[in-house]
Amino acid sequence: MEKIAVMIGLGQLGRVFAGGLLKTGYIVVPVNRGDDLDAVAARWPEPDLVMVSVAEPDLHPVLSALPESWRDTVGLLQNELLPRDWQAHNIENPTVISVWFEKKQGKEAHALLSSPVFGPEAESLVAALAAIDLPAHKLLDVDALYWELVRKNLYILTTNIAGLETGGDVGALRDKQNVLMVAVANDVLDVQDWLTGQTLDRPSLMSGLLEAIAADPGHGCAGRSAPSRLKRALHHADAAGLEIPELRRIAAKHGIV
Repeated sequence: MEKIAVMIGLGQLGRVFAGGLLKTGYIVVPVNRGDDLDAVAARWPEPDLVMVSVAEPDLHPVLSALPESWRDTVGLLQNELLPRDWQAHNIENPTVISVWFEKKQGKEAHALLSSPVFGPEAESLVAALAAIDLPAHKLLDVDALYWELVRKNLYILTTNIAGLETGGDVGALRDKQNVLMVAVANDVLDVQDWLTGQTLDRPSLMSGLLEAIAADPGHGCAGRSAPSRLKRALHHADAAGLEIPELRRIAAKHGIV
């Protein structure tokens, strides 16, 4: 029996996952921006997987508009993702992957680390990525998923925000601007503590950050999304009443409010 995967969002990452799913025998149903989700769901009411591969700012509008029949088969892959994001939409058991490969237009996907996956369709996503030579592995419990999500957030936010100050690559940030990197990381983890409602294992997460940097030290720090990532962190910190002095210093210097 053929399996069905609905792909909401066909940007660079969405196309990678679509290609892997096609290679492992799925029928892939594309959903582009502006498509009527209810109309697609009327034709494909019970897919095996609904992969949401939209940008971070589009995640909540898409999840709020998901047809009811799709809510038990959601797959998520966004950066800055935490359980509160899917729980806010009464999605209880999604398949979640922390993506550790990069895909830029005109280039092959490039893996930094193996991408961890948790949830009902974890094995399907691991197989789909293996079919296109990208490493991934299944996580055994939800605590491991939470750690992996925070580790990815720590890497993305720390390198992007510190990169507003330093430019350059993550290896130089680690080697030449370590004091700045640690200060930014601690502020980021203050925010992550509040967002998760947990006191996180900082030494373990800092080791995870360094492992990711060592996997590709030439990776650039601040991308186009760095100012918006810093702005979101400030918004969360204001809601939580957090000081985050290093993030606020960088924001003031660069006119980010």
